[in-house]
Amino acid sequence: MITDPTVTLLDVAGYLPEKRIPAAYFEQFAEDDQLAGNAMFRVPAYRHHAAEGETSADMMMAAAHTLTDRHGADWFDDVDVVLTHSQLPEVPVRGCGGELAHRLGLRPRTVLDVHNGGCAAFVHMIEIADALLRAGGGGKAIVALAQNSASQVFTQEQVRGKAQAPIPGDGAAMAVVASNVAGGSPVLGVRCHSFGQYSGDMTAVAEPDRKYWEAGPGQIHIGFTDAKITKVLARGNRMVPEVAIEVADEIGVAPADLDWLITNQPNRIFLRNWREALELPESKHPDTFDECGNLFGVGIPVTLDAAVSDGRIGVGDVVMTAAFAHAGDFAGAAAFRWGGR
Repeated sequence: MITDPTVTLLDVAGYLPEKRIPAAYFEQFAEDDQLAGNAMFRVPAYRHHAAEGETSADMMMAAAHTLTDRHGADWFDDVDVVLTHSQLPEVPVRGCGGELAHRLGLRPRTVLDVHNGGCAAFVHMIEIADALLRAGGGGKAIVALAQNSASQVFTQEQVRGKAQAPIPGDGAAMAVVASNVAGGSPVLGVRCHSFGQYSGDMTAVAEPDRKYWEAGPGQIHIGFTDAKITKVLARGNRMVPEVAIEVADEIGVAPADLDWLITNQPNRIFLRNWREALELPESKHPDTFDECGNLFGVGIPVTLDAAVSDGRIGVGDVVMTAAFAHAGDFAGAAAFRWGGR
């Protein structure tokens, strides 16, 4: 928990791949999937898919270029910490943090690939960045995220006809967090919670069954069942409002008085339920679901960037970001006062 507003969010930039995929693409492959009518899988109008060979680091660099266009080519020169999160790391074991730092020309004291956090990774990484910067006496940290599984997992021949396939989209985002640096948007509070008892409920499966690293004819996808979906809906409906209210209480703002709520965006059902639980109108809960689908951990920063860029979020506004991950094994919320760009 951040107890004083000395940690700031300096800026954030999103990136969406050029390839924009309409819902009709998946309709041509639709199978008789028993989950097709489930509220979890109501299809967004569009989603973006990474280009062939476009990596997590490539997409993060695209977001980085937006930031240097805004702030100058030397804006990253004094970065001390680089944190990355890839939904689907291109290489087993390691992520792309080292590659990203190298491509940015940096020699940070800490490079960390954050594999947990899922859809709440943005909040989780702000908390980690805060701890690392405070331990080092201040400085700047890059928080970079990529969602790259839509084009690689959900367009596979055996997967693209399933109800789950049209929901995800690809994209990336980068933010810079600073400690003991003037300016930016003060981070007022952060809370993260782990619920290990639910960690086994999100599974990757294939038909016939195999471990993900084993060769075989079945293509890997998410193992959804009606029973699992019921559990995830119940947990998600509860976890996101709970952690958002927890942070709101800590910073002394009634949930209904928040200027903005930005969450992850698995589907329209969750979005509606979360804002209703916090007694907020739809106009205060921006999302990019119809254009981008479920961006997993990238959803919060991409939506934040969009709402700032189009003028909805103004200087002085209190923004609550909140999300839950996987099948409910992690949840987090972070609030900040937007300070402008």
